This record gives sequence, structure tokens and C-alpha cells, in this order.
Amino acid sequence: MNLKKATALIFVILLIDQISKIYVKTHFVLGEDVTVFNWFKIYFIENSGMAWGTKLSDILPFMTDRTAKLSLTVFRVFAIIGIGYWLVNTIKKQQSKTLILALVFIFAGALGNILDSVFYGVMFEDSISQVASFLPGQGYDSLLHGKVVDMLYFPLWKGYLPEWIPGIGGDYFTFFEPVFNIADVAISIGFGILIFFNRKAFPKNEQD
Repeated sequence: MNLKKATALIFVILLIDQISKIYVKTHFVLGEDVTVFNWFKIYFIENSGMAWGTKLSDILPFMTDRTAKLSLTVFRVFAIIGIGYWLVNTIKKQQSKTLILALVFIFAGALGNILDSVFYGVMFEDSISQVASFLPGQGYDSLLHGKVVDMLYFPLWKGYLPEWIPGIGGDYFTFFEPVFNIADVAISIGFGILIFFNRKAFPKNEQD
């Protein structure tokens, strides 16, 4: 895969991700959901922290929520620069196509979520009890303090766990509980490629 094709694929993933987020942000109130199938819902939530809603301030209690959010966004920006450099360098050296494909998905997904964190605070109104407007005079927060829009929810099974399961037996359980977005899917696909096709992604040089 050359740089032109990689860029085109990144653009397509970003386009799908951002269109879906902007649509949900401008058509749903925070917490609103629409049932597509019994096992799939469009459920609008916002994530101001890391994966699974964890905040950096939960891990580092000496930080305020705003300082933690800013630090996390800045870290993500530097991380995406590093991933981008790795991707371009891998393409220039004509390394494994599998590795290039994985990096394309990871880069596109990471960039998609970074756009939310960096710009959405000034691009949208707050979604609490109202449908947000796009590009209002006043956004819901400042630059670098935006929240990531999530909307894909797959409650494949809900019910009470058998009593014989240690620790959680008898508890009400939902599988699959996390709510995520297209960018998260892209990142997961990228890491999945690296895990399941590791030997193709990182082939060992054969000794003569």
C-alpha cells in the first residue's frame, strides 16, 4: 500500500466517523437512544476521559478534571504525531503491507477521536436537555476540552448471571455494555490485525 492509498483509506474512515458523530450530536439529546434491532441501539453519550469513561484524574487524584482533560488531549496529539511518523516511515521503507494496514486503521481512529477532544467544545453547544447546534456563537467548552461522541451500543444479552459464578453470581449483567464509535472500531481493527497477524506484520529477516 502506497502513501496515496493509505491517505485515501484514512480519509474515508475519518469521513464516516465524523459524519456519524456530527449527525448524532445535532439530532440527539444526550442520553437519547433509538432501537435499530433488539441487540443494537444508537445511544448518544459523551466521553470526556479515556477508554470506558475512565478519567485521568481518577488515576492521578492530585489533578483537577480540567487539567487532566487538557493533559490527556495534549498527550493524544503527540501520540498521533508519533503514529503518523511510524506509518509514513513504514510506507517509505516498503515494509509489511499488513503492518501498514494496521497503522492506517489505528491512525485514522485515533485522529477521529482527537478531533472531538480538540475541536468539539467550540464547534457545538451542550447536548444536555437539548439538541446541540453546529458552529454556535458560543460552544460548550474551550479548545482542547471537547468530549468524544459515542453512539454504537450492542446489548447482545441482558439477564441475571447464574448463582454458581463466584463473585458476580446473581448480578444483572449486560453483554456487550460499552458504547463506542466508528473511530474506536477502526482502532480495534488495527490492533486486532497486529495481534492476529503479528508474524505478517513483523516478519523476521531470514538469515542467508
